[in-house]
Amino acid sequence: MVLGHTKKEQMSRNSLKKFIEISIFFLLITSCSSLVINENNNKNNTLDKINSIDSQYKNLDTLLYVDIDTQTLVHLKKGTILKVYKISSSFYGTGSEANSLKTPLGKHEIYKKLGSNLPENAILKGRVWNGAIADIIKEAIDTEFDHVTSRILWLDGLEIGKNKGEGIDSRNRYIYIHGTAEEGLIGKPASDGCIRMYNRDVIELFDLVEEKAKVWIY
Repeated sequence: MVLGHTKKEQMSRNSLKKFIEISIFFLLITSCSSLVINENNNKNNTLDKINSIDSQYKNLDTLLYVDIDTQTLVHLKKGTILKVYKISSSFYGTGSEANSLKTPLGKHEIYKKLGSNLPENAILKGRVWNGAIADIIKEAIDTEFDHVTSRILWLDGLEIGKNKGEGIDSRNRYIYIHGTAEEGLIGKPASDGCIRMYNRDVIELFDLVEEKAKVWIY
């Protein structure tokens, strides 16, 4: 009698184990499906935003779209999203005024690529490597330094009166897409006007785009 009771308990445990395994399996499937749906919705929302700016974006061989609201940079080729990167725009908001430390809005292009083949986390002063390697801060700490690291994509405004011209010129304001030592702040506004990226991300992006590639910041 005791043995029979033990077999029943074992069968009950096995049934419960199978039920739990099946439940976990379906939960994983549901979660994965939700993630895919959310990702597709996010991509569609991004494309809708870009299309509302200029429906001709699909004709551009390369477009970097910086979304200030979501703190992301979207890399597109012929209207297709290749990758989405996290970024950090200005802590002081958006604007084109000289010395405002704000991130300029509007259409830009890459004026120059600087830092090719430099080591990861190399510190650039005046767009030249000073020989130092930055200590990367992974915590959300704002230091007194605003190191430009690894690579520079120097931007030039394309809209006269908005981001090009006296007192509002993005190129003369030295607005870059660049790496940062303060990686813990990526994902929220924290820069002094430029677009910051994780160092590995900016190195990757640097190798994928050419000078004159379009950069839209909105």
